[in-house]
Amino acid sequence: MLDFSHRQVTALLGPTNTGKTHEAIQRMLARESGVIGLPLRLLAREVYDKIVAMRGSQSVALVTGEERIQPPRPQFFVCTVEAMPLNRTFDFVAIDEIQMCADPERGHIFTDRLLNARGRVETLFLGADTIRQRIADLVPETRIERRQRFSTLTYTGARKISRLKPRTAIVAFSVDQVYAIAELIRRQRGGAAVVMGALSPRTRNAQVALYQNGEVDYLVATDAIGMGLNMDVDHVAFAGLSKFDGRRMRRLMPNELAQIAGRAGRYTADGSFGVTADAEPLDAGVAEAIEQHRFSPIKALEWRNSSLSYASIEALISSLEQPPTESGLNRGRESEDLAALRALAQDREIRAITRHPDAVRLLWTACQIPDFRKTSPQEHVSLISRIYRFLRTEGGCIPSDWFAEQLARVDRTEGDIDTLSNRLASIRTWTYVANRPRWLADATRWRERARSIEDRLGDALHKALTQRFVDRRSSDLMRRLKGKERLLAEVNEKGDVTAEGHFLGRLDGFRFTVDETASSEELKTLRSASMSALESEFAKRADKLYLSPDTEIDLTEQGGLMWGTDAIGKLEKGETTLTPRVRVFVDDIAGAGVAEKVERRLTHWLGRRIAQQFEPLIAMREDETVTGLAKGVAFQLIEAMGVLPRREIAEDVRALAQEERGLLRKHGVRFGQHNIFLPALLKPAPTRLRLVLWSLWQGLEEFPEAPPPGHVTVPATVGSAQGFYEMAGYRLCGQRAIRIDMLERLADLLRPMDARAGFEAAPDMLSITGCTLEQFADLMRALGFHAEQGERPKPPPIARPKPTDAPTEATPAETATATPEAVETDPPQEPEVAGEEAPASSAETEPSADGSTAPPSEGADTAESPDEDTRPDPDPAGEEAKPETEVFYTFTYQRRSDSRGRRSGDRAPAKQADNRKQDGHKQDSRKQDGSSKKRRPKPGKGPRKDQDHERKPRKPKPVEKPVDPDSPFAILQQLKKN
Repeated sequence: MLDFSHRQVTALLGPTNTGKTHEAIQRMLARESGVIGLPLRLLAREVYDKIVAMRGSQSVALVTGEERIQPPRPQFFVCTVEAMPLNRTFDFVAIDEIQMCADPERGHIFTDRLLNARGRVETLFLGADTIRQRIADLVPETRIERRQRFSTLTYTGARKISRLKPRTAIVAFSVDQVYAIAELIRRQRGGAAVVMGALSPRTRNAQVALYQNGEVDYLVATDAIGMGLNMDVDHVAFAGLSKFDGRRMRRLMPNELAQIAGRAGRYTADGSFGVTADAEPLDAGVAEAIEQHRFSPIKALEWRNSSLSYASIEALISSLEQPPTESGLNRGRESEDLAALRALAQDREIRAITRHPDAVRLLWTACQIPDFRKTSPQEHVSLISRIYRFLRTEGGCIPSDWFAEQLARVDRTEGDIDTLSNRLASIRTWTYVANRPRWLADATRWRERARSIEDRLGDALHKALTQRFVDRRSSDLMRRLKGKERLLAEVNEKGDVTAEGHFLGRLDGFRFTVDETASSEELKTLRSASMSALESEFAKRADKLYLSPDTEIDLTEQGGLMWGTDAIGKLEKGETTLTPRVRVFVDDIAGAGVAEKVERRLTHWLGRRIAQQFEPLIAMREDETVTGLAKGVAFQLIEAMGVLPRREIAEDVRALAQEERGLLRKHGVRFGQHNIFLPALLKPAPTRLRLVLWSLWQGLEEFPEAPPPGHVTVPATVGSAQGFYEMAGYRLCGQRAIRIDMLERLADLLRPMDARAGFEAAPDMLSITGCTLEQFADLMRALGFHAEQGERPKPPPIARPKPTDAPTEATPAETATATPEAVETDPPQEPEVAGEEAPASSAETEPSADGSTAPPSEGADTAESPDEDTRPDPDPAGEEAKPETEVFYTFTYQRRSDSRGRRSGDRAPAKQADNRKQDGHKQDSRKQDGSSKKRRPKPGKGPRKDQDHERKPRKPKPVEKPVDPDSPFAILQQLKKN
């Protein structure tokens, strides 16, 4: 042992957070030169960066097994303990974490530095107080100084991971456990940074930066953080109390737990420690010892002979196995390098090329290549053997082609975390090799290339760790919310909501839907962020809705209230059919003020919409001149929203006086044979609104849709709610439903017919109903008529003259009699036939014998179409052609006793005639040839529809019939006459 008694040797001992490393740096920078040995490559890089920041990169060198940054003339060296340059002398030498002398794996390295590394002026040992006695015994000239912790460390017991406070470091002792805990924290708290000893400095620094910058509030690490890595940690939680030390699982000693727990608290900020996950609570005595920093002293240090013999492989092994000569030192267990040397000593080829001391020294240097890959001892020995053979047989260096091939295998950044970690471990091996002097022909180039690959892999691993264990959206939003920062939401045209660049969800109207891809753990964060970000957006939307025109709001057939494409409310049953309530779709996060504003706007819109669509009803209700029985009829009509079957109020209608009827007609009420209704309310818009309000009042779960606009008849729907067709403005007749205004016009056409003698359907009847002959027969049956089907020869078609320029007289079909005028003098109305083509007029169709109409064939009335004179002669053989037949129906009145199955409310024609007498109708007589007589009005008076007595028939007098505006045939006929 060398004598350094004349030099200053000091030991700064004490718990963590006492400023020992900081003081060592300051003392070293006060000297002309210096070197500091640190236990970890990560810690060496951290100290190197600090000194560079203070003195510049030209003044300091970084030397580790895998990294070498060395300017031309550095003053200071920052190294790992193994990489300290022992062939140079420095004014200042410092060894950090000197208690590592007792470590089973690396302890002999620290012990050698304790005994042999000295500075010309000052030597400084830094570490825990547990090694004080060993230093005093082995280096008696050492002046020991004790340092007190700047802050208090307190044990807080066991807590679940979900209940750990922010700025916590969770310590696990296996990679699998680190990953599992990090994943759990990502789900529950937004993410965690990951720090392990196997990470490259670049990856480690990037992960620590996530934590230090506040992007995540949790750090999951191995015991590597216990070796001087300085971070802002408030609490340390142990996820386990045992570790694998390379040979077996063993429980951590109290002083080892204290070394890790001491990372909690920074400078004067107090810290705490505890357990979590599956770790059992600490024994009270152990917890108190950690709090008070009182531990059993180290009894023996690990030692291995450093004065080695290189005469032969056997001599080298023998010197390595030499036992210590001083008390307090134990010969360390067999390390990886010694195990590799023993294995190579059995190789005959290796022994053959290792006969010189320099060769033995080179073999020993090769055996010290760390096993970063941790594959298997045999594979690691095989790699050492290959490299050693290159150094002995390939001109004294590793072939560049082979080394380039090894680098190319790991120079890939795709893959998962495990794949990238394995490649990073491999590149660390090649980086170590590249940093060995004279092992490569162009060592500087290969070092730079290996380092660049390590940096790329480190970046890729950091990215993979971040993507897997950090939910940037949740962590960023949580950080901003904790800082009480105001988040501003951005909403695009599709309704996607983003805040600070993070997608939160979708905003439809005033309802916010959180991102569907978010996990259950993220929902709370997203909702909190949404409340903060959407506050102003909801208020802005409410103002925009309030000022928007009524045309931007609409009502669906299911009672939904739409604002553009957004559903913002729905109707609910109110006190009356015309006063429904509005329920708005506004999220609670929008606030009561926004909901009230939206509800007020929709209520005003709905009131105006009902008043506009049902204006005749509203006016009739507000008319104070409508009194007496007329007011009662008006009330029932208002309750039915403008459409009421006559049978339901037949007695009231018969009791109405002429003046009372006039009051109601003034408001557009029409007294039809089958229905009392307001024609203006049969238009599509009022009909849709009436169906919605009726469905609300009936409490239907699914509202029926209104028939398509313009359809005179529609097929009957099975299972329709009772009263649906009346509210839709239709009357159900058999297999089809007919619009009630068209039903009244059909009644006008049927009135002059001889229902007892029988009649056929006229073209006007089919045109008004829009039915085929078979459909019309079914409709007539539902109205109480008997339809008798028959067949007869089809008459030959009427010959048509070829088109000429000279005008021709109208054919009988073109001069068909217009629809007889209804006896009721209510003003006719134009039906809504939106989107429906007008039926062909009698002049454009050929009437059949049964009254049906058939459209002209394609190409009719053209030069190419054959006429009567150009038809081919019958078969020359003399066979007569079979005559074509046609189907026709004869409709007769069916007595009530014969009309079984008819709806109870339908009246027989005879009864209808009696009712018409009460309402001013009179059935005309019908001649045998089917012609009908027309009533002549009394001189000076118009026809009186509502007389309660039957008038005597008058002799018909030819009169000019007025044009019925509801009949397209009559209008066409009038145009032709003019």
